Amino acid sequence: MAVTIQRSNRVTCAARICLEGISLRTLATIIPGIAPVDNLSEFLETVPHREHPGITSLKTVHLPSQLADAAQAVLEKHPVSQLAERTLQISTYLWSRKRPVEDETLRTKAAELEQKFLEKMAPLSAVHESLDPLQVEEQKENLRRQVLAKLRKTTYHWQPLNYDKELSLVYMAARMNGVYAAVSRAFHEIKKRVPEFQPYSLLDFGSGTGSVTWAAHQAWGESLKEYMCIDSSSVMNKLADLLLRGGSESSPSHINAVYFRQFLPVSPKVKFDVVSSAFSLNDLPSQAERISTVQTLWRKTGSYLGAKVSRESRSGIVFAPCPHDLPCPKFAQKTILPCNFTQAYHPLPYTSKQDLKLEKFSYVILQKGEYKGIERSWPRIIEPVLRRPRHVHCHLCCSDGTLQHAVITAKKHTKDLYRCARSSNWGDRLPVSNLETEKESENVSESDNLPST
Repeated sequence: MAVTIQRSNRVTCAARICLEGISLRTLATIIPGIAPVDNLSEFLETVPHREHPGITSLKTVHLPSQLADAAQAVLEKHPVSQLAERTLQISTYLWSRKRPVEDETLRTKAAELEQKFLEKMAPLSAVHESLDPLQVEEQKENLRRQVLAKLRKTTYHWQPLNYDKELSLVYMAARMNGVYAAVSRAFHEIKKRVPEFQPYSLLDFGSGTGSVTWAAHQAWGESLKEYMCIDSSSVMNKLADLLLRGGSESSPSHINAVYFRQFLPVSPKVKFDVVSSAFSLNDLPSQAERISTVQTLWRKTGSYLGAKVSRESRSGIVFAPCPHDLPCPKFAQKTILPCNFTQAYHPLPYTSKQDLKLEKFSYVILQKGEYKGIERSWPRIIEPVLRRPRHVHCHLCCSDGTLQHAVITAKKHTKDLYRCARSSNWGDRLPVSNLETEKESENVSESDNLPST
C-alpha cells in the first residue's frame, strides 16, 4: 500500500514508538548467551505481554456500520441475480489473475519455440535443399504458424477488466470487505508506531468502491480534510459516491471532502500526506506502466506511500513490513514464495455463509524522511507462529536482510521474550535484536547476487 494491502505531514514524521511506561532499551537487545532483562523488575510495567509494542496485527475487522448498511441498501435497490455464486466466481478469478506477459518475454519464448521446431526438422534439411524458393518460404510460414499456435496455448491471455454497473455491484459484494481489512491493517501499523502522525490529505489510486477512504477515515478521521479518489471507471466512482451517501443519491455524504477523478492530478506540486494503491497496480497492462505509476505516486507522496504491490514498487525508506532497505531475501531462495500476511474479517452476511474470512495480501509502506526509531530493526514474523510446549518457533525477516528461524524458550531467552513471542502472530514484530537464530536452509550466502526489488 507506496500505503506501493504505498504524504506532507504537518508535524515531524520520524517514526518512533511513544508508548508510555515501556523501556525500548529493555526490549531492544537480546544477545546470545546474555539475558539483559531482569525478570524481577516490571518488564512491561502495566502492559500485558499480549499487547507488547511489536504487535501490529488486528484481531477481526468489521466494516463500518454505515458502509455495511449502504451496501445492503444499494443491493436491495439494484438486485443482482445469483449474487453469492457470482461473488465467488469473481473472487476466484481475481485471485488467480496474473499480470500480462511482457513483449520481451513473448519474443524470447517465441525464439525458443522456433529453435525447438527447427531442431525437429533438422533431419529433413537435405530435403529442404532441393526445394525452390517458393516452397522454402512456405515452410517458413508453416513454422511461424506452429510457433504462434503453441504460444496461444501456453501463454496467459490477460484482458483488462471493464466494470459495468452490474459487475461493479458484484465486485463490491465480493471484495469491499477484504480490501478494507487489508488496508485497515496497514493504516493501523502506521498509527500505532507513529501516533503523532496526523495526515491532512489522502490520495487513493485505483479507489474502486472507496474502501481505502473508509479505512483512512476510521484511522485518522479527525485530521483528514481531503480525500482524492482516482479510478478510471466512472461507474465505480459513482458507486463509491453512492456508498458514501448511504445508498441514496439525495443524502449527504458520510465523509466530507471526498473527490472523485478518473486521472491523477497533473501538477507535480500537488502532494498528499498519505498515498495508497490497494490491489490496483496489477491491473496496469505492462511493467513499464506499473513502474511509471509508482514513480508518479512517489512524487506526490508527502509522508507515506502504501500499496498492495510487487518487487517493482520498492524504493525509498521501507517503513513496513521489511525491517531493512535491502533486497528481499525471499527472492534469493530456490523456491520463491510471496511475502504475504493475513487479516481476519467478517464478510457481508448476504454474500457468504462464512462468519469469518481471511484476506491474504502483500504490501509495502514507504516513508519519506529519516527513520530513527530503534524499533525499526525488530524482526518481522513472516509465517504462522508455531507454539509448542515450553518453546515457540518464529520465522523472521531480520534487519540484516536475511530470513531466520528462531526457537525461543524461557530458559534461553528470558520469560518475558518467551511470553511476547507466544503472544505474537504472523505479521507482528519481535521487540529484539541480535537474537540467536538459525538461517533458513534455502538462504543463499551473502556473496551471492540478490535480485533488486
